[in-house]
Amino acid sequence: MPGALEGVRVLDLTRVLAGPYCTMILGDLGAEIIKVEGPGGSDDTRYWGPPYKGTESAYYLCANRNKRAITLNLKTEQGREVLKKLLIESDIVIENFKSGTMEKWGLGYSELKELNPRIIHCSITGFGHNGPYRQLPGYDFIIQAMSGLMSITGSEQSGPVKVGVAISDLFTGLYANIGILAALNERNQSGEGQSIDISLFDSQLSALANIASNYLISGKIPGLLGNNHPNIVPYQPFDTKDGKMVVAVGNDGQFRKLCSVLGIEDIGVDERYATNSKRLENRDELTEILSLQFKVKTSKEWLIHLNESGIPAGPIQNMKEVFEDPQVAARNMVYEMNHPTIGEIKLVGSPLKLSRTPVQVRSHPPVAGEHSKEVLLEIGYTNEMIEEMKELNII
Repeated sequence: MPGALEGVRVLDLTRVLAGPYCTMILGDLGAEIIKVEGPGGSDDTRYWGPPYKGTESAYYLCANRNKRAITLNLKTEQGREVLKKLLIESDIVIENFKSGTMEKWGLGYSELKELNPRIIHCSITGFGHNGPYRQLPGYDFIIQAMSGLMSITGSEQSGPVKVGVAISDLFTGLYANIGILAALNERNQSGEGQSIDISLFDSQLSALANIASNYLISGKIPGLLGNNHPNIVPYQPFDTKDGKMVVAVGNDGQFRKLCSVLGIEDIGVDERYATNSKRLENRDELTEILSLQFKVKTSKEWLIHLNESGIPAGPIQNMKEVFEDPQVAARNMVYEMNHPTIGEIKLVGSPLKLSRTPVQVRSHPPVAGEHSKEVLLEIGYTNEMIEEMKELNII
């Protein structure tokens, strides 16, 4: 069954996470992805381990399925000529080189659109192509720090901490997807491509959402709240008789229900706690009251009662518990597939559930240059020419 992006060809010149994550999603949706690396493989994440499965790192495997892989030395004129041939037949090119690199190679957007007026060019950088930081490198950790995310993550005891996954990279990959799909849709009307400038810094700043808005409206600098919510109470973890769980009360009605389940109905109508604004004012006192009640029963017992009453709550699960959760299997959130050099692998599934054009995992995360010969033959190179390029370290 064809995917939603069947017939769209993407040249992926990116490495690490934001770009590869973006192109993997496009590939999951049916686009043809050609991953371009330097000879021998230049995606840093190939070497970010352990853990490894055979020679492949778990990190690399997480963001590179549904792609064909070729190698090209873009520092050579011959390598750039091969890329230009591919560009002529492609719909999208996405790269995350430092600002100015593509222009230095004669592959800036002005040159790309001369080759192919319909090409959609997406550039991912740390800070974008203008502004005082445009030449600075931008890794996820740096962006989490500079965007303000770390200043609101952690507790007074821990100090500022980063989120446990490369969230700035992931947000950027998602924003890049949105921009690319918007440009594709516009091209259907105008017939012309365009260039998209996406930065990690902008993406993470945008994703601060209500926290950024709180500051812009109030002028108050938010501090470290740990697992507490800046605008809602109770919206936090609680210790139970045998562990921890989280409760997320989003309105006053849910709060009254919570108090009923906990056997403290009077607290639900107490004027000090009856409205969210009052609960924010009296957060510490209310937390102390609720904490005493939660310690009476186990997490499992509380979750049964809370779920039956429609109160949002859940266990704090580790990775083993998550992947053993029946919801994961029900939603097909783990794919198993064969890899030609390392055998059977498991990959996290796609959250995109399309009814007529479902996501399909068609191919394994490729070995560096695995499809170089195949792709070069398709665009007119002969076996002899390909062997010569290998000898000259062009591929």
